Amino acid sequence: MLKSLLVLFVTRLGSLHALEQTRDNAFWRRWLGRPLPSADSAGRIATLIAPEALRVVLQRLYTGLKRNKALAPTSHGLMALVLDGHESHATYHRRCGGCLERRVKTKWGYRTQYYHRSVTAMLVSRDFPLLLDAEPMRSGEGEIEAGLRLLDRLLVRFPRAFDVVLGDALYSDPRVYRLLLAHGKDVLTVLKRNVPDLLEDARGLFDASSPRLVTGSAVEREIWDETDFTSWPELGLPVRVVRSREMRVVRRQIDGVDETLLSEWLWVTTLSPHRATTWAVVELGHARWTIENLGFNETARRWHADHVYRHEATAILVFWLLAMIAYDLFHAFYYRNLKAVCRQRLTYLHLARWLASDLYPALPSPPARGP
Repeated sequence: MLKSLLVLFVTRLGSLHALEQTRDNAFWRRWLGRPLPSADSAGRIATLIAPEALRVVLQRLYTGLKRNKALAPTSHGLMALVLDGHESHATYHRRCGGCLERRVKTKWGYRTQYYHRSVTAMLVSRDFPLLLDAEPMRSGEGEIEAGLRLLDRLLVRFPRAFDVVLGDALYSDPRVYRLLLAHGKDVLTVLKRNVPDLLEDARGLFDASSPRLVTGSAVEREIWDETDFTSWPELGLPVRVVRSREMRVVRRQIDGVDETLLSEWLWVTTLSPHRATTWAVVELGHARWTIENLGFNETARRWHADHVYRHEATAILVFWLLAMIAYDLFHAFYYRNLKAVCRQRLTYLHLARWLASDLYPALPSPPARGP
């Protein structure tokens, strides 16, 4: 059953019914050794699969790629792990035992909305990202609690896979920092108003000092970098803060006029200047978007990972972990097995459609008419 569901994601069919309609293809007897189960059977069986078995597959996949030196660090030499929460779907009409609930104001008044949300971990390497694991949020808890459970598991299963953990402002939490520092890992997160004293102290110091100018690319930056901030009493340790004020010029499609866009980023980190230069911190800070752009957005739009194949808590997690396995296998094949000339000619989507075409047999011939 798992083999057929893996094909569902690799070929990006998008639903169990679309998979079921390919059951007449001889591929399934060769691949499974038996007929393809129905859509209802596939959904029911998914509720009985242990997510732990799929997490073992993800671990073995990482181990194989690492052993074959397929996961090289980026230019700064640090392997980064990105954590982020993702809401797969929300509905007012269906509910399962694992649904989270919230009250939403609508034009018909307040209504109860049911949704599922999980925290996912992605490893950022030089050539392609790798999805490692996911942990669903439970009723009555926040994203940090689920993230801490995920980190506990990752630190045991992937102790040497990453050097630094990246997160948005929500992960500027003393519990996250203490856990990772205790295991010899560094942290880099966005600095916002949830750490008010540190933010105010950093802004005051940066406004009174001159920045370092970085030009020569499409983005011009003014960068400040200071260490030994002690304005985070909940953590109780000195931290480093980097600020990047960025300017880029884009041409608007609607009228062809150039427009200057300004943005500002502040990051708090435990990385020392000896381990990560100022530019490395800026690169790592922006690498946090990898999980949004190449993870959640791509898997939702191109891989149909947010589709509710079966509205049941275990099944939703199982389908997401299967999507992660398919995602990792596809990118490992694309970057490590295909020659460069093939990658220049074949896009991701073209290759996925090429794989899916093998599942569709010719239309059955109509029965012969009698004389």
